[in-house]
Amino acid sequence: MGNADYEQLLRGASLRVTRPRVAVLGAVTENAHADTETILGAVRERLPDVSHQAVYDSLAALSAAGIVRRIQPSGSVARYEARVGDNHHHVVCRSCGNIADVDCAVGHAPCLTASDDNGFVVDEAEVIYWGTCPQCQAAQRSK
Repeated sequence: MGNADYEQLLRGASLRVTRPRVAVLGAVTENAHADTETILGAVRERLPDVSHQAVYDSLAALSAAGIVRRIQPSGSVARYEARVGDNHHHVVCRSCGNIADVDCAVGHAPCLTASDDNGFVVDEAEVIYWGTCPQCQAAQRSK
């Protein structure tokens, strides 16, 4: 995706197109599951004078508009990704914190059926699988 695509996404979500928003969207797209500091660093490569607040505000606006997804596994800082709209899940390494996408195992979104929805219309299910990534497994075996 290029800047023109990002601008079109912003306009489609009725968001004003600004340089920080375009840069943040690019950084999130290029750095899946990145935390705010990583995104800030990537944005500053494009816009050296951008403020922390502009990045935080852009992330909040993009998340609220559904252009990016904010995830925050238990005990972890918030992370952002551009993969939205498919209700996929995540697997998190207990050792290093690495995160990977996991497609829904069965059925259509929301992928899981609540035993009692308490009258809610459920449109999303969030699942986080926890385990040990291949790199940490190899490191543990070599000890």
